[in-house]
Amino acid sequence: MLQHNWQKLSAMVVVFLVAYFMPLNSSRFTGAVLEALYMLQEYARLHVLTCLIPALFIAGAIAYFISREAVMKYFGSQAKKWVAYSVASVSGAILAVCSCTVLPLFAGIYKRGAGLGPAVAFLYSGPAINILAISMTARILGARLGLARAIGAVVLSVVIGLLMAAIFHKEDSERLQGFVVQGKPETEKRSLVQTLFYFINLIAILVFATWGRSTQPGSVLNAIYSIKWYLVILLLGLLAIMLIRWFERREISMWIESTWSFAQQILPLLFVGVLLAGFLTGRPGTDAGIIPAKYVQLVVGGNSIRANFLASIIGAFMYFATLTEVPILQSLLGSGMGQGPALALLLSGPALSLPSMLVINSILGPKKTFTYVTLVVLMSTIAGYIFGAIS
Repeated sequence: MLQHNWQKLSAMVVVFLVAYFMPLNSSRFTGAVLEALYMLQEYARLHVLTCLIPALFIAGAIAYFISREAVMKYFGSQAKKWVAYSVASVSGAILAVCSCTVLPLFAGIYKRGAGLGPAVAFLYSGPAINILAISMTARILGARLGLARAIGAVVLSVVIGLLMAAIFHKEDSERLQGFVVQGKPETEKRSLVQTLFYFINLIAILVFATWGRSTQPGSVLNAIYSIKWYLVILLLGLLAIMLIRWFERREISMWIESTWSFAQQILPLLFVGVLLAGFLTGRPGTDAGIIPAKYVQLVVGGNSIRANFLASIIGAFMYFATLTEVPILQSLLGSGMGQGPALALLLSGPALSLPSMLVINSILGPKKTFTYVTLVVLMSTIAGYIFGAIS
């Protein structure tokens, strides 16, 4: 009781001090507060319905419909490493998602029995390797940087996954033991083909709902963009037919319940994180956060270890919606940013953000989250420095 009262008193003191010393006369501070709200609104309008909600339903489907045996076969401790890491490291190529949208999918496979290493490789690769972002990087920022991003993201996802698996081998083995010793295998109510079509349909809804406009008029990407909502409606219709014909009402109810469980865990932390990211750095290209953009540009010129490290740190804490990192980098490169730091930011930025760190912490715990963030920053720094040296 006494400890609880001290916690309440501490919270009251913090709120009082913040209110008392809040610099409301500072245009930078009030602008950053407004920017945080703008960023939250932008995230809600552009990403929650089209990105996050489909991803949550996919995560719920993974958690309920995919058997533990299937997850263990490809991602568990007994799976062949080359299979697990190959599948995890290239999976992002079909998912045009940001660091926040991939979180429900990561939570789904991790809680279903995937090993820490392959699950982390998937967590990193999901937002880092999507084919649209890499092609846009090559087209706008240059083929060398686009190729370096593609190779660096695949290599880093495997390296970081292997290091996480090695560092936390004992803890993860104990966790996976609980999945291995579960009783009898789960009986499948649908054929493999039906399950495959169901998940392909869900992923296609996510991909087309998040399809962005290309900078090249008349391109195939723009043609798809012009009809994307017709495609989404068609896919939703197919999903409804599948649910009616292949699934029992109880299964659909459990799927929704599983999705709701992920939503309760992830959405509040994401919204808090987006607010914080907006307050600190502002929306991309606005220079309205509490940290002025000129200081960001000042410290990432050249190709020193410091410049690459700071670019990795900046990328890790900023929030990048899908594909927004490319125009941001275009602006920074025009202001004197080095090629090495640019790659470092491309490798750390899409894979991490302040909102995603909060959610990863709720899934993995502080020790594993700190280790993962540290590895992403360090590996991105090294890759950026090497690329800058040979560019």
